[in-house]
Amino acid sequence: MWRNGVVRRLLSHSQSQNQNSSTKLGFLVNRKPDGVPCRASSSSAAATATATATDTATAAAADLSSLVRHYGRCYSELAKARLSLLVVATSGTGFVLGSGSAIDIVGLCWTCTGTMMVAASANSLNQVFEIKNDALMKRTMRRPLPSGRISVPHAVAWAASVGVAGTALLSCKANMLTAGLAASNLILYAFVYTPLKQIHPINTWVGAVVGAIPPLLGWTAAAGQVTLNGMLLPAALYFWQIPHFMALAYLCRTDYAAGGYRMLSLADASGHRTASVALRNCLYLIPLGYLAYDWGVTSGWFCLESSLITLAISAAALSFYQDRTTQKARRMFHASLLYLPVFMSGLLFHRLTDNQQSLTEQNSEKMIELSSSTETIVKESRNSGRKNKPNNTSVDRKAQPPVAYASVAPFPFLPAPSYAP
Repeated sequence: MWRNGVVRRLLSHSQSQNQNSSTKLGFLVNRKPDGVPCRASSSSAAATATATATDTATAAAADLSSLVRHYGRCYSELAKARLSLLVVATSGTGFVLGSGSAIDIVGLCWTCTGTMMVAASANSLNQVFEIKNDALMKRTMRRPLPSGRISVPHAVAWAASVGVAGTALLSCKANMLTAGLAASNLILYAFVYTPLKQIHPINTWVGAVVGAIPPLLGWTAAAGQVTLNGMLLPAALYFWQIPHFMALAYLCRTDYAAGGYRMLSLADASGHRTASVALRNCLYLIPLGYLAYDWGVTSGWFCLESSLITLAISAAALSFYQDRTTQKARRMFHASLLYLPVFMSGLLFHRLTDNQQSLTEQNSEKMIELSSSTETIVKESRNSGRKNKPNNTSVDRKAQPPVAYASVAPFPFLPAPSYAP
């Protein structure tokens, strides 16, 4: 009985201690007696608020990133990024060729940046004017404007701002001649070439002029003036673009017909005129390597390389001329894509600096002086021999009849007669 009472007291004491401890813990964990939230509740609420703010910020950042990617893709497609990069490459090559012994890297970067901006503006305006035509062609119906991914006013504002900024950049960092060439090329491409595509096949030749101006733009940015040497790469770009676009027009003639464009291949059912124009302009590329060497732009090795790659593209054009099929047109198109980077790389690799050009000119001048001095010495010796020779020409003429001369030239097998003095 005593033991049972002790056990009961111990159990009751432990239960009371547990209740007190739970009460104390409740004061800390649950609520205070006056109904004020406890510390744990405030920390959980703060954590919830922080998590909500973090989720909101993450969602806003995701939306901003998606918006930037969307407009970045639209601007890139409006600018025709790959075509604009090709234009920048030709402009940069012209800048290097127009530079002297030292290349201004900062000036090269500014020139390429300005050229990229102006080219992006021209390409964007081209798509603004051709939005209805692009919507009819499979190749272009997914562009930003026909697909509705960007509005026309937005595209116009983008093109105008980029074009003005690029022209201003070239005028400040290069010179006014370069900026004028860039602005004129933008106008020629957007407001002359673009509408001509729906009027007359001559648009291809106007487009070739547009493509030939960027290397001249780079040359003037470096040299400050237009010279005869600076016309080599523009001439190559002009003649190269004709077979390139003729092959493209032949391959995409169905799309061009659906879009309402007037290309030479549409009025040439047999493809004979298209192939002949392409072959003729390929042959015009042959002398450019020799002119580059003759004018002191490159070394003599460039003549060989230029001849080889020109013969390669000419062979592709001749094959297309003989057999006017889609396969041969595609082969000529691929050959044209290979020609331009190889040609420009050869120009850059074999180009002569000012010091090398001056040495070449000095050597040529020395050769001319040496030949002229040699001729002078020969003439003086002849004159002195004539003065020292006695005046007996009449006797000699009588002593040596014409038979002596005739027996040497017309009849070399006859011995020349000898005369006694």
